[in-house]
Amino acid sequence: MLKKTTGIVISYIRYRETSIVVKIFTRDLGLKSYIVNGVRSSGSKGKMALYQPLTLLELVVYDKEGAGLNRISEVKLSRAFQRIPFDFFRSGVAMFVGEVLGKSIYENYQNESLFDFLYEAVSHLDEENVSLPIFPVVFLWETSRYLGFAPMDAESFFDEIELKVTSPDFIAREKEYLDHLIQHSFACEEKIPAVYRRSLLDHFLVFYSQHLENSSEWKSVKVLRQLII
Repeated sequence: MLKKTTGIVISYIRYRETSIVVKIFTRDLGLKSYIVNGVRSSGSKGKMALYQPLTLLELVVYDKEGAGLNRISEVKLSRAFQRIPFDFFRSGVAMFVGEVLGKSIYENYQNESLFDFLYEAVSHLDEENVSLPIFPVVFLWETSRYLGFAPMDAESFFDEIELKVTSPDFIAREKEYLDHLIQHSFACEEKIPAVYRRSLLDHFLVFYSQHLENSSEWKSVKVLRQLII
């Protein structure tokens, strides 16, 4: 059965010589895996750009219940990025966001509210006025709300994670910064020093690993640190 939906590309893997299997989080069908034949062939120049992580797509797809892999009938950009593919900083953040989503949602998982938030967040990442230094932490906080495990405030957040021996004054200041981010989200104008941004990011990754019961390495964080954190 053909169905029309909007999707966000999460990741893809190469399949055989010229094809890929792409994971797309769709608004109406949830997370789905699609096989796309011939997209890596010499005659399909430019088509791979449609399947880069976080690309926003309008899709007509075959949706057969119980099928492991479905196919895409029609695909076009829902929104053409102006900056993400051409900016190392935004591309690094996009890589991180894709990894977070890849670990957080599973096949057939559907959450329209989460999808709508992600669509707006990815669109914001492409805007000129985005605050890149705070984006990763705000994204982790907001996404945890839609996944159902967000703490009530900074105090309860730090109660949940096991802190290494750290200066009480440092933690108190870190809590203040997190409360600012929680209150203002992506619009936060507080100038947060890099040392606190790094610490908040590390603590959120521990927090996510605990709730997702996934202890695997966060591979994109190293790149993220080199770029903006």
